[in-house]
Amino acid sequence: MISFIISLIALVVGYFIYGAIVERVMRPDDRQTPAVRLADGVDFVALPTWKVFMIQFLNIAGTGPIFGAIMGMRFGPASYLWIVLGCIFAGAVHDFMSGMLSLRHDGANLPTLIGKYLGNGTRVVMLVFTVFLLMMVGAVFVYSPALILKDMWGGNDTTIWWIIAIFAYYVIATLLPIDKIIGRVYPLFAIALLVMAAGLLVGLFVKMPHLPELWNMGDMAQWTGSQVVDGKDTLGVAGYLQKNPWFPCLFITIACGAISGFHATQSPLMARCLKSERLARPVFYGAMITEGIVALIWATVSSYFFYYGGWKEVVSPEAVNEFMAQVHLPNGENLIQYFDAPQLVNWVCSSWLGIFGGTLAVLGVVAAPITSGDTAFRSARLIIAEALHFEQKSMVRRLMISVPLFVASLLLLIWQMENRDGFNVLWQYFGWSNQALSVFTLWMITVYLARNHKAYIITLIPAIFMTVVCTSFLIASPEALGRGDLTPWVGLAVIVIAVIWFAMWLKKERKK
Repeated sequence: MISFIISLIALVVGYFIYGAIVERVMRPDDRQTPAVRLADGVDFVALPTWKVFMIQFLNIAGTGPIFGAIMGMRFGPASYLWIVLGCIFAGAVHDFMSGMLSLRHDGANLPTLIGKYLGNGTRVVMLVFTVFLLMMVGAVFVYSPALILKDMWGGNDTTIWWIIAIFAYYVIATLLPIDKIIGRVYPLFAIALLVMAAGLLVGLFVKMPHLPELWNMGDMAQWTGSQVVDGKDTLGVAGYLQKNPWFPCLFITIACGAISGFHATQSPLMARCLKSERLARPVFYGAMITEGIVALIWATVSSYFFYYGGWKEVVSPEAVNEFMAQVHLPNGENLIQYFDAPQLVNWVCSSWLGIFGGTLAVLGVVAAPITSGDTAFRSARLIIAEALHFEQKSMVRRLMISVPLFVASLLLLIWQMENRDGFNVLWQYFGWSNQALSVFTLWMITVYLARNHKAYIITLIPAIFMTVVCTSFLIASPEALGRGDLTPWVGLAVIVIAVIWFAMWLKKERKK
């Protein structure tokens, strides 16, 4: 628990100290915001600050800081370092800067901003890439809450009906003005998600379990061993790390709790609702720090669940054995590889928080991905509309863009459901695409800061680091080339190329 407590304090201190430094770089002032200057009653609507914060938090949270943190604890306590350092120095900076740039460019969406600072060719590529990512978000964030709702009410036969219900909600929320549904119900769901996190936090301090610490990461191999089933090594923690090296796989698996390119597609939504630039730090930087705290809590809970047999406490052995039988493993000792993250959420919340608290907590977990899904579709609609110069006051124009988006996302969802490991595979692709988008966003912000003679170093270092991560993942991941032995050389080459390229560009820019 010591590593967890230190990490929790570090996130809070990071908001007040480094957040203030980043804010001084952009110097928010009293100029009119797009919500006031361009009000249209549909997407440009000034909302109370507390609502904007809650909506922003719920938009960026989804299942990312929960499922990502749970799966990230396969890599052990190193996850703490990435959540804390990534959140303070990369993710929160990324969200704040992208939100501020949107504020100062009439609420522009991410592809438009990227085109302005990285060129029109990059804008076109990122337009397609971003819309595809948002459709993947919609598919991922339909399936996971449907699974939880199925377990809570109805059983296996109701999954398809929950999916239909969630998609119907997506259609309505995407098309209606932002203050009709999103502005009214999102704050309530955000409160439920925060209550869930607070309940688990209290549970951790009450139990004070003995957990893996940063200084004993070398003992991970002893916590879960390999086991031969049907002639195959099922791989324990040590084997999993051999197959999925912590660098770069950890930095792809935990995205939303540290840094996420998806957030830069959501910041413009709230940039169109802020009454003042001076609110950007608590809304954008603050929401990301809050998400980091949620990720930290879930990483700690899952650490107890996996490494110290906490699953024996939170769920009956019969339920675990029934689940393990579905993946053809005779017992729960190697649960770390085969767990169903939505099921784990249900187990933990119901056991630790009781019936009422568990229901409230799980509803928060259900609401988070659903609300991220509908704002993903809303962002995609606005991005396409902005590229095609389609006004969005007309319902017919909104339908012309939205219907093809929903059809494409449904096809992705069908593929996911027809493949036994579809969710995990799609999450891997979503994770890499998510982080690749953050790379372009960070480079775009770096170019903006350099051109305006601001402290570009605050995004240059994260930009280079995330470029190395995304490139290395394509080399090391077993889902790609599976050549982890080449990762150090590829990473070094990317750093050298990135530094030389930026130095040459900066010299040319200064001459202009």
